[in-house]
Amino acid sequence: MTYQTEPEYRHGTPEQTGILLVNLGTPEAPTAQAVRPYLKQFLGDPRVVEIPRAIWWLILNGIILNLRPKKSAEKYASIWLPVGSPLRVYTEKQAILLKGFLGERTRAPVVVDFAMSYGNPSIADALRRLKQQNCQRILIVPMYPQYAASATAPVFDQVFDAMKRMRNMPAIRTIRNFHDHTGYIKSLAANINDYWAKHGRPEKLVMSFHGVPQYTLEKGDPYHCECHKTGRLLAEALGLATGQYAVSFQSRFGKAEWIKPYTTATLLELGKQKTRRVDVVCPGFVADCLETLEEIAMEGREDFQHAGGGEYHYIPCLNDRNDWMHALTDLVMDNLQGWLIEPDAAELEQGRLRAQAAGGK
Repeated sequence: MTYQTEPEYRHGTPEQTGILLVNLGTPEAPTAQAVRPYLKQFLGDPRVVEIPRAIWWLILNGIILNLRPKKSAEKYASIWLPVGSPLRVYTEKQAILLKGFLGERTRAPVVVDFAMSYGNPSIADALRRLKQQNCQRILIVPMYPQYAASATAPVFDQVFDAMKRMRNMPAIRTIRNFHDHTGYIKSLAANINDYWAKHGRPEKLVMSFHGVPQYTLEKGDPYHCECHKTGRLLAEALGLATGQYAVSFQSRFGKAEWIKPYTTATLLELGKQKTRRVDVVCPGFVADCLETLEEIAMEGREDFQHAGGGEYHYIPCLNDRNDWMHALTDLVMDNLQGWLIEPDAAELEQGRLRAQAAGGK
């Protein structure tokens, strides 16, 4: 093992606390050439696909990576923003806003950065950036409300894999989940109520979460239960009766059985029932991405209306909503207890003088 050279240290440099927001990832561009390496990294993670490695290597490299990149690139192109991938754009905004909100709550020196489990910016690179800014304490915040071994755990895997190469390791804390966090639930409810105030209410609200294979539930993954708890708490916050909402799971991949009910099947059934209006929200995502903007907003509409349904509305994710950013700030502050040491007046003055000296003033 070759250990990384530590950043140059200057005596008197104040220690800082780092916060790293991590989301799933995105290709660099909506092209097959860019999608292919992203899919290879993502689907090559044994946390994501639990199939014997030799068999899966043949399937992934022999079939999937030859067929899927072009189709996926077309889907990415349909939702790509002028400034880039929606997931990256919103995650970067969340990091910038969180830095500002924390600045209103504490004078302690904090650095906020973001990374992706797959693609760029990578977790390892983000940790190096935080160390270069003398972050001796780093809070890892996977942006998944519900814990899943296929989403949250890979973040922790990559963090600790990166630390194996560090000579001087920072202190690390992690946030495991926030599926029942009061602020998160309130911001979800406010987001939906704001949408309904502008567009009216549906006959049925479908809460669609990312799906996982059924065997993960049977082997002890808490994801399914945490999704249902989020759904129940959100329905209570909205004042919905049992028949006014449904919880379902999207993005089935492969032939194995996944946790049910499937979102596609739910929308088809509601369409067959001639439901006058359905609204769909994705409470497992805090930023819009391919799954929400293409699979749910576009494909979901087609499934529902083709089956005979009426109006179809997709309610956007929390993204950079003010109430959500307050909730995220509360969540981070709760997990930084004991780490935030505010400088006294003398330290602030010394910092100001060092900054002036560095600027040549």
